[in-house]
Amino acid sequence: QVQLVESGGGLVQAGGSLRLSCAASGRTFSTLRMGWFRQAPGKEREFVAKISRSGGSTTVADSVKGRFTISRDNAKNTVYLQMDNLKREDTALYYCAADTTIGAPGRYDYWGQGTQVTVSS
Repeated sequence: QVQLVESGGGLVQAGGSLRLSCAASGRTFSTLRMGWFRQAPGKEREFVAKISRSGGSTTVADSVKGRFTISRDNAKNTVYLQMDNLKREDTALYYCAADTTIGAPGRYDYWGQGTQVTVSS
């Protein structure tokens, strides 16, 4: 029902920036609560950021607060993750996810394939 495709990952030096994009299709985008997660080798999946359906409410993990910003453009069916002042510990596979629950927030039931972010010295 929902297809998510991430892009924008790559190799950057510490202190640099990247902007990840997640394009959604198959569902009215404005009905989807969206989130970003990441998983580093040997570690479990970690929450990074989430955004409400309208984009009026956002939450970011403490580990990236002040450096990462989540946003969305419902006209373009796209959610973004702006990553500034990247650190080596930000290296991970980043996933976009969608929560299709109409009412209160539920579970993320659709996931993209992921885009790799690698931060080097």
